Amino acid sequence: MLVTAALWWAAPAAASASAPTGAADGGRVAFIGVPGLMWSDVDPANTPHLWRLAGQSGLGSVSVKTVGTVTCPYDGWLTVSAGVRSAVGRRCGLPPEPVAQGGGAVVAEVPGLLELTDGTYAGTLGTAVHAAGQCTTAIGKGAALGLADRQGRVDVYAARPADLADWSRCRVLAVDVADLVETYLQDGAILPLTPEPLAPKVRAELAHQADAEIGEVLAKLPAGTEIVLAGIGDHGGVPHLRAAMWKRPGAPQGGSAGEVSGPSVKTNSTRRADITVLPDLTPTILAAAGIAPPSTVVGQPWGLGDVTTPEDLRISDVSGTSVRGTTGVFFTAFAVLQVAFYVLAYLLLRRRARLGLVGVAAVVLASVPVSTYAVNLLPWERSAYPVATLIGGVLACAAVIASVALLGPWRRDPLGPPAAVAATTAAVLVGDLLTGTTLQFDSLMGYTAVVGGRYYGLANIPFALLATAVLMVTAIAAQHLVRAGRRTAAVAGVAGLGVVAMLLAGWPGVGSDFGGVIAFVPGIAVTALLVAGKRVSVLKLAAFCVLGGVAVSVIAVLDHLRPPASQTHLGRFVGQVIDGTFLPMIARKLGAMLNTMLSPNLMPIVIAGLAFLIFAVLRPGQISAGVVPQAFARAPMLRAGLVGALVSGVVGMLVNDSGTAVLSMVVALAVPLVLHAGVRLPAPDEPLGSPADERGRHDDVLAGEA
Repeated sequence: MLVTAALWWAAPAAASASAPTGAADGGRVAFIGVPGLMWSDVDPANTPHLWRLAGQSGLGSVSVKTVGTVTCPYDGWLTVSAGVRSAVGRRCGLPPEPVAQGGGAVVAEVPGLLELTDGTYAGTLGTAVHAAGQCTTAIGKGAALGLADRQGRVDVYAARPADLADWSRCRVLAVDVADLVETYLQDGAILPLTPEPLAPKVRAELAHQADAEIGEVLAKLPAGTEIVLAGIGDHGGVPHLRAAMWKRPGAPQGGSAGEVSGPSVKTNSTRRADITVLPDLTPTILAAAGIAPPSTVVGQPWGLGDVTTPEDLRISDVSGTSVRGTTGVFFTAFAVLQVAFYVLAYLLLRRRARLGLVGVAAVVLASVPVSTYAVNLLPWERSAYPVATLIGGVLACAAVIASVALLGPWRRDPLGPPAAVAATTAAVLVGDLLTGTTLQFDSLMGYTAVVGGRYYGLANIPFALLATAVLMVTAIAAQHLVRAGRRTAAVAGVAGLGVVAMLLAGWPGVGSDFGGVIAFVPGIAVTALLVAGKRVSVLKLAAFCVLGGVAVSVIAVLDHLRPPASQTHLGRFVGQVIDGTFLPMIARKLGAMLNTMLSPNLMPIVIAGLAFLIFAVLRPGQISAGVVPQAFARAPMLRAGLVGALVSGVVGMLVNDSGTAVLSMVVALAVPLVLHAGVRLPAPDEPLGSPADERGRHDDVLAGEA
């Protein structure tokens, strides 16, 4: 493993792009920004120019996330100008009207934006072009904002394509095609947070108008111009993935009136085959003109990958929007189920009745989180009813996983079903990390490019589930080793497997989870100490947290030493620390963490689960009929795993921007598994695995209640 790591770090950058954009001496580039454009808008009959361009281009999607929930056209063009995610705050709508000045124009707001947006670097693109001795041509007010330098200056400006006389004067040109949004967004208007306001017929008409304007632009561009086209903003308050096309010099000119396919457009920013982000547009435009991007630009130039089609990209948007629209309802329903489970457990355990029902319900509930990833093995997004198919698939996967846990050969061991669920959860997530995180992507407990918080690696909720699953399953294995008199092997197993999982969680390009490493280390250490029979002090716990910070810092620095094109966000963060530009990002992370600290969807899981656990220990006779203390007494390593997982959950809640989501998932997985073990474990006066235990408890769980 160490040899592989060394070779990985020493290797040159694996090209997320097939080749650098543009020639070494530069060329002509035209950027066409079409706010709101989706692949569902593009078809051969209604938008023939776009369809023909698609047949000549690389194809992809743009995640237009900037700072807020939705990205208005103003924010989209400002992000292109800055090369980093940017927003203007309250004034969000169409870009400002430039003031004509000679043959060019001045966007008077740009100098003020540098102060208003506190480090978004408005004017970076235009300034870089001017510093290279080139001029800029902008058509439309959005294009003027995108190409304006720090003083707001654009060399050549026209309000419409028909007004531009000389299309060959400047090698860098941008066009704002705002037909899809300008009919209901006025200058300076607030983007409405309402459902999509455009009826299908109206939207088709506007897409046709935009296509006609794009056709006019394409007809006038000088031969050999590299064309970058992207839908650079949302509209109507509904985030979507937006269309992206990239026509390079030498591409076929004919296009296709029938089926269209082409190489995918991708970047190292997302590590996805066909998804880019808005900040990637800035270095792509500059590279096409042969200009090196400034150090403040965080995006990566576009590159080409495997073949894709407009239909594939449309389905990708359906997948992301379906998950985004369902996540809130799903987590609310999951929280209700969690609370209902603890109420039911309290009532039944207090009466010492139907204990098997509690055990079965606990395993089923603990099987739900991993099922939200396993369902992505099925093509649910291609269903005529994707949301219903997604939810049905999650429930079916949970039923299968719970059945295997309860009916497998390990069922005779009281710790067998909890170990099976934890092992399945860990295996699915580790397998996903090693194969490009395709299961976490567009999943209900993962992330989606439509939201744009993360595009690859281990997200915060999957981290919580991975840490909990690894610590619980290694603790259960340690219980058997300790019972066999092999405590040293038990400690080594917890530490060894925990460290491997932690490295996968933080490894650049695999898990790439900064906060996860910080939180995982103390959880591993606490579990290992408790398995070893040692005490854990506050001082030791603090030292373990510091150790986690040191570990992730080493990983991030090593990532930063790699070529820029190969770095993940861990290495780029080190660069931001070095040049002093990291504070806005830290502020956004902190704000996100505080905003989710009291999440109404997730806090009930934490409160109900921890309250049940605490009172089941403090007042076992009233709350849990003694099953939880009994579980800890008969299987003390189970307690070690639970405590370690809770430590990782609390630390993860404080250092990750998901806040309560981390701890809630630790509780949602660990507490039901402990409760199942408590229901199944025999009383202290019965030997573990006794016939009475098997007849009374196992049969109650499977035959009587399942």
